[in-house]
Formats: sequence, structure tokens, C-alpha cells
Amino acid sequence: MSGRPETRPLLAMAERAEAAGFDSVWIGDSITAKPRHEPLTLMAAIAARTRRVRIGTGVLLPALRRPVVLAHLVATVDRLSEGRVILGVGIVGDSPASRKEFAHVGVEWERRVGRFLETIEICRALWQRDDVSFSGKHFTIVGATVEPKPHRPGGPPIWMGGNGPTALREAARFDAWFPTGPGVEFFAEKFPGVQAAARAAGRAPDAVTGAVYVTLALDPRAAAAEQRLDAFLETYYAAPARAIKARQATYAGPIEGAVEWLQRWIDAGVRHMALRFAGGNQLAQVDEAAARLLPRLKPR
Repeated sequence: MSGRPETRPLLAMAERAEAAGFDSVWIGDSITAKPRHEPLTLMAAIAARTRRVRIGTGVLLPALRRPVVLAHLVATVDRLSEGRVILGVGIVGDSPASRKEFAHVGVEWERRVGRFLETIEICRALWQRDDVSFSGKHFTIVGATVEPKPHRPGGPPIWMGGNGPTALREAARFDAWFPTGPGVEFFAEKFPGVQAAARAAGRAPDAVTGAVYVTLALDPRAAAAEQRLDAFLETYYAAPARAIKARQATYAGPIEGAVEWLQRWIDAGVRHMALRFAGGNQLAQVDEAAARLLPRLKPR
């Protein structure tokens, strides 16, 4: 994303995160909208270099892939990692780059939600049984079997990313709701509805984990942290920072403020936080957060 395509630093960061005590590492997904490694391939490399951390997509866009191929890829990586995969998935927000990306892979933009839902249904079926047949609006499959099956029976947990109407409507069917914001008040308002919908569908009260993906710029100088955050967001999204911060959860400032801010998410029901560090020396921020931030957070 910053013009340095070498893989070694990415693997080193995953190893550092594991050594520092983090629970998981996360890989974004983009084929042409942003320059980055193909996520499942990178996850396989990380699986070979780590032993404990879970490895997640934050988030994968299933609508860009053929479902049988995607099911095979995910099952293989889950085997390589011995069951450490978390499949974060999303529909993708509207932007010129995202629309071009769908066009580049030959997928109609207007069909992305339907393709997303059918792809997840097909993957789950292929992970659970053989000789799968499916007839939908977007895909037809007759007698397909994918081997190997994932390490975990039934496949890896699937986390629903996003905070739009479709994500909120569908989140109760998944293993976690995994938004990027826009803020803790929104999460606190909407998460009980997701849990209620899961219970109404006959699932256990805690079937849907509360999760969030947030961006941090840590610096004892608040102004410097804010400047670094804004520069990171504008470079990453090619949009004004204020527009991104209006829809994504971000924090810029000293560690003490970050502890208080993150604790509010925990108190609202979040059980897993993916922390994206904005610019600067990211390895140093991983170490600092592990040493000075995580030990001070209190589970609900």
C-alpha cells in the first residue's frame, strides 16, 4: 500500500504480533482497487511462519470470486493453519475504485449482494458435505465435492463486516458482526438488535460475537497523531480524511486516551478488536500497544 511490495516485512509484522501477545493478524483484500498481496496466499505464508495467532481477512469480498474456487482456497489455508482462519467478509462500499474493480473481474456491480449471499451459502455447504448441488439466481452447481475439507468441522468462523443496512440485516446469520465504525454509540445501539435477530432465528444468545476494526495513531503529541492519521487515511482511500473519519472508527493521541476509548467499545459488547496502526513505525506501535495498551483493557 505504501509502494514497497516486499513480502518479508509483512511476515515479520505477523511474527512480531504473535510474539507480542496479540490474538490475531488481519489481511485486507483488493484485486485492483488498491495495491496489495492476494489475501489467502499471504495468509498461507503467515500460517507457515506462526503457530498461535488466528489469521483473518479484514475483509474478503466473496462476490469477486467463484464460490467453488473460493471454498477450496479457504479450506486449504484453514488446513495449513490447523484451524486458525477467521473469514471476515463484506459487500464493499460504493466508490469509483470499487466499481472499477468489479468491472475488471467481470462482475456486475448491481449483482454483488446476491452473489455475496449465494457464495457464502455454497462455501458453507462444500465445507460440510460432499456432492453439493445448488441452484440460485447467480450460480448453479451440480454434484460438487471439495477436498480437503477445512480443519474445523463445518469450516472457519465467518464474520460479517460493514455497518450498512445489508450488513446489519445479515449479521445475525454469521459468527460475528465486524464493522469499522462509525463510532461506539452506533455499535452500542445496533448490536443488541443483531443479537435479538440471532435469538429469533433459534441461535444461542452469544452466537454472534461483537467485533470491531479500528484505526489508531498513537503519539503523546495529539496534534502530531492527528496529522499522521489524516495523512494515512487520505493516502489509503484517496478521499478527504474528514469523510473517512465520519464513517470509520479512529483514534489519534496518547496511549492513555486510547485505553479509555477502546474500553468504551468493550463496555458496549465488543469482544475482539482488530487494531490498524496508521503510518509511522508500525512495528514499534505493535510493541507499544502490546506493552502499554492491551494490559490496561478490562474485559466486560
